[in-house]
Amino acid sequence: MIESGSEFDFEQSIVDALDALPTALRDSMSNVAIVVDDEPPAGQPLLGLYQGHPLTSRGTGYTGALPDKITIYRGPLERLYGDDDERLRLEIRRVVWHEIAHHFGISDQRLWYMGRY
Repeated sequence: MIESGSEFDFEQSIVDALDALPTALRDSMSNVAIVVDDEPPAGQPLLGLYQGHPLTSRGTGYTGALPDKITIYRGPLERLYGDDDERLRLEIRRVVWHEIAHHFGISDQRLWYMGRY
């Protein structure tokens, strides 16, 4: 488990995951915010959550919309992988990329089929 005073920087791991995306993909992201929350909603065993309108469903009437939101849940990730900083970094990247895939309109079913779930 991550201990108080640990040098592991959860938010920096998210930035690193974004930086590791291909530039063209990163530059194609539009109107999306990435936030960290301690825990998912009660009863929902989530590591991350995408909420919004995927790029593939936005039409000409998509204007003035609030940003889509990608939430990364610190608590479950740290409980599952916090005893190994490198593994935690990899899992944060996996979750960030998974939620970004949803931003691009890729469903869980498609991710499963692609071996990326």
